[in-house]
Amino acid sequence: MGHSDQRFCLFHPAQGIANEGNIRGVVLYIHPFAEEMNKSRRMAALQARALAQAGYAVLQMDLLGCGDSSGDFGDATWAAWVSDVVHGCQWLRSQHSTTNDALVPPLWLWGLRAGCLLAVDAARLMSEPCNFLFWQPPTAGAPLLQQFLRIKAAGDLMSGQVKATMQGLRDQLTRGEPIEIAGYRVAAELARGLEQATLTPPQITPALPVAPRVVWQEVSTHDDASFSPAASQAMATWQQAGYTLTRQIVTGPAFWQTSEIEDAPDLITATTAAICA
Repeated sequence: MGHSDQRFCLFHPAQGIANEGNIRGVVLYIHPFAEEMNKSRRMAALQARALAQAGYAVLQMDLLGCGDSSGDFGDATWAAWVSDVVHGCQWLRSQHSTTNDALVPPLWLWGLRAGCLLAVDAARLMSEPCNFLFWQPPTAGAPLLQQFLRIKAAGDLMSGQVKATMQGLRDQLTRGEPIEIAGYRVAAELARGLEQATLTPPQITPALPVAPRVVWQEVSTHDDASFSPAASQAMATWQQAGYTLTRQIVTGPAFWQTSEIEDAPDLITATTAAICA
């Protein structure tokens, strides 16, 4: 990335370690889509600090056109975001490299919502196994795009023009034209990439001494909450692909979409414990 193509990042060095060989892992945080990123900033920062205190080096990155990174949101494509994730992992590795393979700290890709889909797409382009931390992962990107389009259509509820509005947005994207919703200009390439993304596990090398891990966490305000059938099926697919899976439902608010900025402290505690296990 050149000077005119910069990404804003926050790096949290691993704490409480005697030397580089004691670092527990490196973690890249991949934020969610559009306004969900802003709603989640506080929780992401709190969790990043907690993991750093537990001995992990954590990098938070604003993707192309997001937050304080260069470019406009309308410039972003799914491929460019995947490339950003790969570059972030390469930078982390450059900071924590060693000639002894036994001492190479494990790499974790930590995604929230759409960030989970970006994580798996980026992992397919990398030459090393990845562990995954999924916060509220969707099994596919199409429902996320549909939810985003409904923001525009919500204003037409009273006039009964919801279907017409949704179809109009779809037609624009099909023609390769950008759409604008809630202040976000979304390129057709970005919408297409999100819609086509799925949470399919990357293939792993059978000869790996330790199976890669997946920590799948969701939050709910209900004590009796359970995973959806789609999520359960997706988790079974990851296990069948050879990943070691930890799954949890933690008490807390849907902080990525609440009207006010909210915390989910139980999620931070559960996440730190699960990663360190």
